[in-house]
Amino acid sequence: MDEIRKNYHKHLDEIRQELVRISARVTESIPKATNVLLDQDLNAAEAMIVADDEIDARSVEVEDNCIRVLALQAPVAGDLRQIVAALKISAELERTADLVVNICKAARRIYGHELDPKLRGLVLKMSEQARALMSEATSAYLDLDAARAAAIDDMDSFLDDLQRQFIQAIFESHAAARIDLQVAIQMAVVARFYERIGDHAVNVGEKVRYVVTGWLPEHTGAARHHERVSKDPTPIGLPKADEA
Repeated sequence: MDEIRKNYHKHLDEIRQELVRISARVTESIPKATNVLLDQDLNAAEAMIVADDEIDARSVEVEDNCIRVLALQAPVAGDLRQIVAALKISAELERTADLVVNICKAARRIYGHELDPKLRGLVLKMSEQARALMSEATSAYLDLDAARAAAIDDMDSFLDDLQRQFIQAIFESHAAARIDLQVAIQMAVVARFYERIGDHAVNVGEKVRYVVTGWLPEHTGAARHHERVSKDPTPIGLPKADEA
C-alpha cells in the first residue's frame, strides 16, 4: 500500500513538473513573438505558429493524465485540489500560447509598415511585463507559494496601465499620420493580446492559491450573493412583493 501511495504522489508531482515546463516554454515564447512582431520576421512567425502544435499536444497529455488520476485514484482534499488546479492551469497555458501565436500572426498583417519609436518602446514594455507575470506565475506554481501567487494581481495592474498608454499612443500616432488606420487597429488588438496574457498569469496564480488554501476568487462573490439572498430572497431584477 505504501508503494502504491508513493507512486501516486510521484504521478501528481510529474503532472505539476510537466506543467511548469510547459509554462516556462510559453513564457520564453513571449519576447520571441515580440521580436517577430517588431522585426516583421515572417519566417520566424511561421516557425512559432507551427511550434504551437507541440504545446497543444503536451496540454492534452497533461489533461489526460489528470483525468486518469481522477478515475483511478479518486483523490480527495489537497490531492483533489492539485488535480483540479492542474486541469485549469493546463487550459490557461494553452490559451496563453494561442495569444503568443496571435502576436506572430499580427506580424504578418502589418508587414511592410513601420511603427514609430514610442509605439515600439511600449510594445517592448508590455512584452516584458507579460513575460514577468508568466514567469512569476510559473515560479509560484513550482513552489506552491500562495503569497507569491497573490502578488501577481498587482503586477497585472501595471500591464493594464501600459495597455491604456499604448492605446492612447496609437490614437496620437494615427492623428499625426504616422500610422494608417488598419495598422492602428491591428496594434490595438495586439495590445489586448499582451493584456490577456497577464490575465492568464493571474488565473494561474489564483489556482496556486486554491491548491494551497482552498481559496478561489469566486468564493468571495458567492459569499456576497448568499448574504444578499439571506436578507432578501427576491431574485435580482424582479419586483419585490410590495412593489408588484
